[in-house]
Amino acid sequence: MSRTEAPPLPEPLRVPVADSHTHLDMQDATVEEGLARAEAVNVTAVVQVGCDVKGSYWAAETAAAHPSVHASVALHPNEAPRIVHGDPDGGARQGAREPGGTAALHEALAEIDALAALDHVRGVGETGLDHFRTGPEGIAAQEESFRAHIEIAKRHGKALVIHDRDAHADVLRILAEEGAPERTVFHCYSGDAEMARICGSAGYFMSFAGNVTFKNAQPLRDALAVAPVELVLVETDAPFLTPAPYRGRPNAPYLVPVTLRAMAEVRGTDEDTLAAAVYDNTARAFDF
Repeated sequence: MSRTEAPPLPEPLRVPVADSHTHLDMQDATVEEGLARAEAVNVTAVVQVGCDVKGSYWAAETAAAHPSVHASVALHPNEAPRIVHGDPDGGARQGAREPGGTAALHEALAEIDALAALDHVRGVGETGLDHFRTGPEGIAAQEESFRAHIEIAKRHGKALVIHDRDAHADVLRILAEEGAPERTVFHCYSGDAEMARICGSAGYFMSFAGNVTFKNAQPLRDALAVAPVELVLVETDAPFLTPAPYRGRPNAPYLVPVTLRAMAEVRGTDEDTLAAAVYDNTARAFDF
């Protein structure tokens, strides 16, 4: 079986569910194909997440064109240092960039602010902190960007979508310092059970991705087991984090049922009950 071959469609869920975090613009299928496959397995809504200015415009335009798509707009935590300090190496998707300084960051944030005012934009994110890919020189830019996104989300009454990689304590600290928005979502939740209790007490949503199915992810399963059911979401983060047994192959919203069934097993509940709760939670988090 080719590692690039898309996994087969799983058995459809009996109860509709929503993918709280996906990147349709990074997937091989067209938007229409991706949504049709999702619909075929009863994944009836997706949150399309922007990671830079261009991707955020795309998310907003796609949500405007498709009723089942809801947009979230932001500068990814790793995007802020690239804007400020430049990125001479770049990448296949981003390309090399010259340093723009703080002024360029503020210009980009102003565009995100304008997009966040649109009705079909339901979230501000993914924002937050990433201490894995960005070194110490980029922390200040990440933190400034994160604080700005928190303010934008609160001012427009939108959900805040958090990317937290190797930065749990600092993310929680900044949320406490700034005051978290009414609806705050930890995308691809990566903390342990103790952090899940902290997030639960604060009313933060925790969205679990395909990595909850990985063999080495017992701390994630422990967190899922103690997270309040009314704060649990499911996501693909597609095309990344494809659930077992398809790990390493392309992910897409139609694979949500694989992750959701694994989550139901961890929580000791049936998939219909969990799917209904997750859909309601996602609609509440993103106000759709």
